[in-house]
Amino acid sequence: MHIWQYLLYSTAFCFTDFATLAQQNFIDSSTKPEVFGPNIISTPYTEWSTTFTPDGNTVYFSQGAIYCTICFSKKVNGYWTKPQVANFSGLWRDTDPFISPDGSKIFFSSNRPIERDRMKPEKTFQLWYVDHISADEWSAPKYLDSPVNLRGINSAGPSVSENGTLYFCSVNRDGHPGWGSFSSRWNGREYEKPILLKIEGAETMMDPFVSFDEKYLIFASGNDLYISFKKNKDWSRAIKLPTSVNNGNANQSPSVSRDGKILYYSSARDRGFYQRNVKGKPLNYDELVTEMQSLFNGGFNILMVPINL
Repeated sequence: MHIWQYLLYSTAFCFTDFATLAQQNFIDSSTKPEVFGPNIISTPYTEWSTTFTPDGNTVYFSQGAIYCTICFSKKVNGYWTKPQVANFSGLWRDTDPFISPDGSKIFFSSNRPIERDRMKPEKTFQLWYVDHISADEWSAPKYLDSPVNLRGINSAGPSVSENGTLYFCSVNRDGHPGWGSFSSRWNGREYEKPILLKIEGAETMMDPFVSFDEKYLIFASGNDLYISFKKNKDWSRAIKLPTSVNNGNANQSPSVSRDGKILYYSSARDRGFYQRNVKGKPLNYDELVTEMQSLFNGGFNILMVPINL
């Protein structure tokens, strides 16, 4: 085969392959997202980063505008219970929990002191993990040392595949300007040097969620969520999720249920949920306070939408 024939064939294959991916109906564009756990998990405050235990009956998430804290709620008789603060959180700024596929660990990001005898927080967020002990009890947090964490560099949004590969995002790391996402392979003893994920169509990449089998990756870029598929060792061009998800409001922290049927993400979305009645009378102060204390006051809620993966 001549080189020009090879290039023509390869280019045609790439375009055909991408077109096939883009045409898949991942999310019905007419579907309206629903609020996850309204007034229990999603509240007038700020919530993000949803992750479930293997049985699906306990959800961990982040909450709090100033001191982000990791909380959890349990499903009892089909209803989510009042959240509690995870036993390893509630003192420092802790965020972005992710439960490993086997449920044995929670990875998260925190500004807690790396040296235990210090009482001052770190200036940057670093990645940590806890081991499952029993029920809702977890071990003392353990620091993920280099090459995963680099002192002075923010790292967040951890996600882990079945083979132990760790995905996360960092800012201004290894010569890459701005936010980028990285993967670090677990070789059975330690994490290897993280590799920058290069996905066409994504200038920035935050909050990477990888499927347990590493067949797809959902992430935030700007205000929107994108998906990319694994092709051999490479990732396909980023595909922007439809307007049922990306409607112009800020979106972040995507995750997919363990059965691959529900996309969870955090959003400041209010369109389609709430709008003042401009044909009615102006709000008085008490009504304004009620509006500000509602779910759709500009804060982030956790939304959910069916996804076909």
